[in-house]
Amino acid sequence: MKIQLTFLFGVMSTIAAAQTPSTDVQIKTALLAAPEEQRAGATVYGYNEKNEFVVLRKGTNEMYCLADDPAQSGLNVSCYHKDLDAFMERGRILRKEGKTHQEIFTIREDEVKSGKLKMPKQPTSLFVYSADDDKYNRTTGEVINGYLRYVIYIPYATAETTGLPLKPDVAGMPWLMDPGTHRAHIMITPAKQ
Repeated sequence: MKIQLTFLFGVMSTIAAAQTPSTDVQIKTALLAAPEEQRAGATVYGYNEKNEFVVLRKGTNEMYCLADDPAQSGLNVSCYHKDLDAFMERGRILRKEGKTHQEIFTIREDEVKSGKLKMPKQPTSLFVYSADDDKYNRTTGEVINGYLRYVIYIPYATAETTGLPLKPDVAGMPWLMDPGTHRAHIMITPAKQ
């Protein structure tokens, strides 16, 4: 009997952890990734009660924010410039189809080169905010010691065209990831405190 109760409690805990937070909590936490002056006007995507990915709030500025995926542990939210939305949406579709990381990269690279998928011509930003599960309250949206990192997409940039290294020498140093590809981007990852 004790083993059955322990198993039942474990299953119930797993189900509770996977429940979708309220719309208000999803919006609150998604906006943690956005620059403060852009939060009020940002569009926010998240999950409805059927766990479908939907627009939770239509915005008025150029920032799109993504709520945390309730099926994943911890908190991981992001905000990006609207010109990256087609690129991001294509990635979501391909992940839903079960494509691997490498397959998604290759498909999007081919689609950008063919003109089917448009990437911004100017540098565009992405902000990612995360926290471990024990630092995130899914009911209230409170976060302790969250971590914010920055990405600037600059398609087809190289070390030679930017002067950036391909790996950081110290924490927080900007560096170029995926150089020479549609997904080339400057990574800025501050030291964790």
